[in-house]
Amino acid sequence: MNVSLTVWLLTVVALCVLVGADFFIGRKPHDVSVKEAGVWTVVWVVLACLFGLGLLLFGGARPTGEFFAGYITEKSLSVDNLFVFVLIMGKFAVPSQYQQRVLMVGVIMALVLRAGFIAAGAAIISTFSWVFYLFGAFLIWTAWKLVQDARKGGHEEEYEENKLLKTVERRFGVADRYHGTKLWVEENGRRVMTPMLVVMLAIGSTDVLFALDSIPAIYGLTQDPYIVFTANAFALMGLRQLYFLIGGLLKKLVHLSYGLSIILGFIGVKLVLHALHESGVHVPEISIPFSLGFIVLVLTVTTLTSLRAAKRQEGVEAERAV
Repeated sequence: MNVSLTVWLLTVVALCVLVGADFFIGRKPHDVSVKEAGVWTVVWVVLACLFGLGLLLFGGARPTGEFFAGYITEKSLSVDNLFVFVLIMGKFAVPSQYQQRVLMVGVIMALVLRAGFIAAGAAIISTFSWVFYLFGAFLIWTAWKLVQDARKGGHEEEYEENKLLKTVERRFGVADRYHGTKLWVEENGRRVMTPMLVVMLAIGSTDVLFALDSIPAIYGLTQDPYIVFTANAFALMGLRQLYFLIGGLLKKLVHLSYGLSIILGFIGVKLVLHALHESGVHVPEISIPFSLGFIVLVLTVTTLTSLRAAKRQEGVEAERAV
């Protein structure tokens, strides 16, 4: 799909306008209700669907299928991010009325950082076709690691700050309490960061780790940088509302890691087959319609089995309490 510089610029401007509108509407710190989160989640999903239909009109069926496959994959992987976001919010004891602001800025940071990953991935792929072997192998290894982590009990119960964040804290210092939505304050004649800025940096920098598997995954579905970027953008921009909407349900998605591992493994195999095909080896390639159907099926089955397992566990706990 050939996308002109003008279309790129218009897309970026439109996304900035949407982010600005979202930020302006939610600029006042407040506790986000389930109703508000639900409405905005639907809004972002509808916007993504409208964009996909626009691709169908101007680009055809293939770019549309690639976009929706990439969008659904990135969205499902971003749900996994929410587990860590919950841990970060607890680690830094973020007041509930400030959580939506933290997530907004953190998601914007993540989107900017991912744009760099996407650009680097596009440059590498255009120069070295054999990189698909590396991407494929990495995704298969990540899939196996997800299964291993799930067997050990899933996500860590505590968030550990990364070295970069600790270095920044030592360099600039951190205030001992929150000061509303302020990011910097004066303490003892020294300008220091507030916990608000620290938690924003924690969420933004943590997403870089998630990008290491999500970017290769979407490049396994499409090699079009425009589709990769827009699919990531729409998946991330609705993440804040999704946090408040399904925050209480995250613990019930007990099989999510298994579902994601199947999806990543599937895309890894797809990448390896594509690399072999590019090398002149006659192997079957997995089509986008099949990929999209497979991803949706895995997520549906994973969600249903998770909710069923969670309900069964609640029943067992209720019997023990009696």
